Amino acid sequence: MNTLTQLQSDELVGAKRLQLVEQLDSFPAEIFTLRDTLEVLDLSNNQLSDLPDEFACLSKLKRVFLSFNQFKHIPPVLAKCPALVMIAFKGNQISEFTEHSLPLTIQWLILTDNCIEQLPESFGELTQLRKLALAGNKIPRLPQSMQHCQALELVRLSANKLTHIDNWLFELPKLTWLAFAGNNFNKSQSLQNAALEQAKLNEFELLAEIGEGASGIIHLADWHKQSVALKLFKGAITSDGYPLDEVNCCLQAGVHTNLIKVLAYIDNPEQLGLVMELISQDYQNLGLPPSLETCTRDTFSEHTQFSAQAIEHIVKQMVSTLAHLHAKKVSHGDVYAHNMMINDEYKVLFGDFGAATNLDSLTDYQRQQMQMIEVRAIGCLIDDLLNVCDEANATVVKLQHIAAQCMNSEISLRPNLSTLSALL
Repeated sequence: MNTLTQLQSDELVGAKRLQLVEQLDSFPAEIFTLRDTLEVLDLSNNQLSDLPDEFACLSKLKRVFLSFNQFKHIPPVLAKCPALVMIAFKGNQISEFTEHSLPLTIQWLILTDNCIEQLPESFGELTQLRKLALAGNKIPRLPQSMQHCQALELVRLSANKLTHIDNWLFELPKLTWLAFAGNNFNKSQSLQNAALEQAKLNEFELLAEIGEGASGIIHLADWHKQSVALKLFKGAITSDGYPLDEVNCCLQAGVHTNLIKVLAYIDNPEQLGLVMELISQDYQNLGLPPSLETCTRDTFSEHTQFSAQAIEHIVKQMVSTLAHLHAKKVSHGDVYAHNMMINDEYKVLFGDFGAATNLDSLTDYQRQQMQMIEVRAIGCLIDDLLNVCDEANATVVKLQHIAAQCMNSEISLRPNLSTLSALL
């Protein structure tokens, strides 16, 4: 993190990255001294409500973070920034989204947790957009023009006011990770009847925090003299949607050998929670989340390497898991290596239903398309894992061929999960 004093004293001349958190209520003009070098600007967690017209002179700026400020509109000056590929406005109060207010170069747009009621018709001009986060707004319909956003890979639409989803969304050729729970046509009103035990929070002794995701914090806890993992949800809404929808999808998913086992749930008005089997320390994350550079694709720790046989074993388990979920009319929405855990024998444990969606309200055609979207995610998973495989053998060739089939831009030519299982 930097300071305004450093900026004013010319300490940061030539800087490519700048982060300021100083309760700023106006844009510091000193930032313009970095106009020829600045590539990443993070002014999140301030009190800003607008950007000056001169902002466009930051000609090298690629990424701007303006989350948790006081913006009520998207400043049109952003459209004049020649190099911008990423814009983040999470947790503002944006309700005004005028036509042509974003640059055509944009690839990653974060507008989670605002007050947006309508996307502009010009949204369809954003043909390079790959990643779109719109959860937690008030959007009743998507503009038809959005079907021209053919590069979209990840879309988050949960916790809006959508009355339906048009078929064209499910037909975007590169769409791979889609979530739309908690809308007017599919929002959970209460916790579904579960065959699991209902626990009370006072039954648990919280021992330590062992993990944190977008929707909640996972604790190591003692419950009836056994060690468990207790996920306590953070609040009414998360970056992926409503906790109630996540819990319901998790319960609807049921039991599968590769799903993290759920033992019980907590359903208090002020606190939702899931009680899960504690994962052995033999397990570790298969991958790491996407970086700013990879945008939608997972990353891996340095020196990570998998054999072709290990990759094949991992993928077979994931295809079986997804087939189980879709039979239960649940899509996961976040089929990524960083949401999978493996042990030394490459046994997979899969969880995190934050982006899951109950598919009951969809047509048969839409459910089939949702399956094909997650088949593409399997293709991306194979592709990512093969990038950390240094073998060249028949299994690698087979996996490359399957990945290409899964990622076919002609959706009807992709294998469904049943066919994919046979191919493997």
